[in-house]
Amino acid sequence: MKKKILVVDDELSICLLLENFLSKDYEVISIHDAVEALKWLDDNIPDLIISDIQMSNMDGFQFLTLVRQRGFTKHTPIIMLSGRSESKERIKCYRLGAQDYLTKPFNPEELDEIVKKNLYPIHYAIEW
Repeated sequence: MKKKILVVDDELSICLLLENFLSKDYEVISIHDAVEALKWLDDNIPDLIISDIQMSNMDGFQFLTLVRQRGFTKHTPIIMLSGRSESKERIKCYRLGAQDYLTKPFNPEELDEIVKKNLYPIHYAIEW
């Protein structure tokens, strides 16, 4: 059974891009609104969440905080996406509980490595 990845981004093009890169190896569910993603999480538990920061209705910081406050998603790995590369934004994400931070536009190869690292910690490495 494929691992399930929830993608939360209000940009359709980013969702399609992530689906294209990830759907070969993972089941990818894209939701274009953080509020709707929280509703989806009421009945579903993904293996990994990838979320944008700049979204309408609810930003990624609020979404991350609410996901971490839920008992059943408290330890779900979360990768934050942003068009901003400032250190203070990364630090804020890490302090709110994100495992990783990826700047858009991203390298698909780097995305693949970050996803593997979060789904299969230390066990995914080909060579030591």
